[in-house]
Amino acid sequence: MTDTPAPRPPGFGSDNVAGISPAILQALAAANEGPMPSYGADDISARVEARLSALFEREVSVLLVSTGTAANALALSALTPPWGAVLCHSDSHIENDECGAPEFFTGGAKLVHVPGANAKIAPEALAVAARRDRGDVHCVQPACVSITQITERGTLYSLAETAAIGAVCREVGLGLHMDGARFANAVAALGASPAEMSWKAGVDILSFGATKNGALGVEAIVLFDPARTSELAFRRKRAGHLSSKMRFLAAQMDAYLDGDLWLANARHANAMAARLAAGLAGIAGAEIQGKVAANMLFVRLPAPICEGLLAQGFRFYTDRWGAGVARLVTSFATSESDVDRLVAAARALA
Repeated sequence: MTDTPAPRPPGFGSDNVAGISPAILQALAAANEGPMPSYGADDISARVEARLSALFEREVSVLLVSTGTAANALALSALTPPWGAVLCHSDSHIENDECGAPEFFTGGAKLVHVPGANAKIAPEALAVAARRDRGDVHCVQPACVSITQITERGTLYSLAETAAIGAVCREVGLGLHMDGARFANAVAALGASPAEMSWKAGVDILSFGATKNGALGVEAIVLFDPARTSELAFRRKRAGHLSSKMRFLAAQMDAYLDGDLWLANARHANAMAARLAAGLAGIAGAEIQGKVAANMLFVRLPAPICEGLLAQGFRFYTDRWGAGVARLVTSFATSESDVDRLVAAARALA
């Protein structure tokens, strides 16, 4: 008789360790029935563009790609020349986790850091950086700004903060890109509309994420200025990100948007992070770092607890954000029992 293996400890390393939402799997199976036009000429792709236009309360152009890196780098390539500067925070994803893709896809544009607390660009610092070296042929020229929502530290740009950054961009003529890999979690946390959080605050191009929130692998480059569509379509093709069987990317996004699955998944992930924070806060020696705003939390753990959890098979990142600081991320698939298992294990180790 074979022993039943012990259940695998849940992963909290990132929200992309989770599987696929059942509804998205079903949509992929349905899209597999019979032939459809290729390269985005299918009905599902057209429906996705219509759904996103409705979601953002205006006509938008949509280019689907399979990775967040492609979405961010291609979006930035449409906003800056090779001699331009992309103004971003030093903790941004495009700076630390894209292996130089923004520089590569833009033809050499430079990422220039703008300071601000909690991984967020400070509008007053941006106002200075946006005017620096203007017209000096010896220097890269500020061309666009990129902000991350939610940030890599789990913080949120409020509507007012995004609008203030958008106002600076309009005043000095810079494009504004939003890395929205976790845009759904931000919408769920702020309770604002997608339109208020994007184009109404001055965002020109949004990388609208789905992979981290229940999709197999699809991101939408959402352009609020359709005039940019033609250039970016050529850039996507040249970069090798125009999928011939685009219907399988579109089917994921279509199911993701249908019935607000995207928002339900994000709300659940956020709720599980709040539950996790509440549980860990009651453990001796554990210190939650800052406010848990969405589905990502940072906690300083005593070494015996941290090492013990890792030894038991729990997965999360440590030390990148300070000695003894662990990052834990919840997803649409994180259950209450997953959270309670980690909290119970940490309590036992304490």
